[in-house]
Amino acid sequence: MTDSVKYFLPEERIPRTWYNIIADLPEPPAPVLNPGTKQPIGPEDLAAIFPMSLIAQEVSSEREIEIPDPVRDVYKLWRPSPLIRARRLEAALDTPAKIYFKYEGVSPAGSHKPNTAVAQAFYNKEAGITKLSTETGAGQWGSSLAFAGSLFGLEVKVYMVRVSFNQKPYRRALMETYGATCIPSPSEETACGRAILAEHPDSPGSLGIAISEAVEVAAQNADTNYSLGSVLNHVLLHQSVIGQEAMEQMEMAGDEPDVIIGCAGGGSNFAGLAFPYIGAKLRGGAAPKIVAVEPAACPTLSRGSYAYDFGDTAHLTPLMKMYTLGAGFIPPGFHAGGLRYHGMSPLVSQLMDLGEIEARAVQQLGCFEAGIQFARSEGIVPAPESTHAVRVAIDEALAAKEAGEAKTILFNLSGHGHFDMQAYMDYFAGKLEDRDYDEAELQRSLAELPAAE
Repeated sequence: MTDSVKYFLPEERIPRTWYNIIADLPEPPAPVLNPGTKQPIGPEDLAAIFPMSLIAQEVSSEREIEIPDPVRDVYKLWRPSPLIRARRLEAALDTPAKIYFKYEGVSPAGSHKPNTAVAQAFYNKEAGITKLSTETGAGQWGSSLAFAGSLFGLEVKVYMVRVSFNQKPYRRALMETYGATCIPSPSEETACGRAILAEHPDSPGSLGIAISEAVEVAAQNADTNYSLGSVLNHVLLHQSVIGQEAMEQMEMAGDEPDVIIGCAGGGSNFAGLAFPYIGAKLRGGAAPKIVAVEPAACPTLSRGSYAYDFGDTAHLTPLMKMYTLGAGFIPPGFHAGGLRYHGMSPLVSQLMDLGEIEARAVQQLGCFEAGIQFARSEGIVPAPESTHAVRVAIDEALAAKEAGEAKTILFNLSGHGHFDMQAYMDYFAGKLEDRDYDEAELQRSLAELPAAE
């Protein structure tokens, strides 16, 4: 054991391949279905909005997929990201537990999202695409794709969930600084946006609605492709660099995690850290407890149904088998905008169904309390989404203290909160409250799940 705080890898240790957990699953993922025929879709069904290279990654069962050199060259701007031992937080908690976090806030956009944004921009540029459309919740994904688009000469249009558009002006400014256009969703620019505004003029928006708008734009314009920041297999694939680096860095620390934690909205940062560890377990390795933390106001894994559903509100996407609250579910406007999604990645959902991971739902006041305690100990202000992981890491450390067990806890600090300070200001002013979803609204939404048989 060492007394180090930070564990760094040199640039040459940036992973050369992405890890694909599909290769190690005990059974293949459920097929993605055409909503009209209920038959599995083929590559041609996705070619209107994705390049074939990403479609191939989406369905690949190869364990390792090579990272192109131009992508690795951009990764060098911030990767490998540091692994940090939270020694000051451990002391503040007076816990025998050891707490480590993988810090993804060192990227130019301030979160883990560029790990896939750069890859997606590269493959689209290679395919001759000149424009990308996308959605964003809190703005981390939108700013990351804007950053990647600026590097590869792509025009980027971002539909930002309206409540977040109003809450987070500096995220919008960051996207515009990188050259992107940012539009509050639902908007008057698309047919689905106009339809929603006609029925709900004061709609706060949702990720499902913003996805509908971005997909509509991509499907109707030959020069435009759609880019998604979470949920899909190829997105989680690209994020696997996080866990691969963490495994090497934990070896440097002479330690092995007993508990692995990540916040979960669509599943990308959680999978990025957890999937390499789950893959090792499935191949006969160690079996840590793995916890996906979600907001109590949008508890997809905890309260959703494992069923086929659309990925968007306007039903423009294929049907995916996943834990879902129903495509029509609109969560309350709590501050962790990146976790306000009705569904969950099909791969994360499958692992939940297999019992390989567990879910925990937490309220936002406890999360901000944990984020502030973390900031006052470790100096990093976490994004509201990341405070969910911090909350459960602290809870696990306190449980270890209560039990007198020296657990090793590893969590993903998926981004900093420097563009989310209004949320902290609202917390200090007593303006935040714990929000619960509407049970009747949830049941109505679940009752409208499409029949997939």
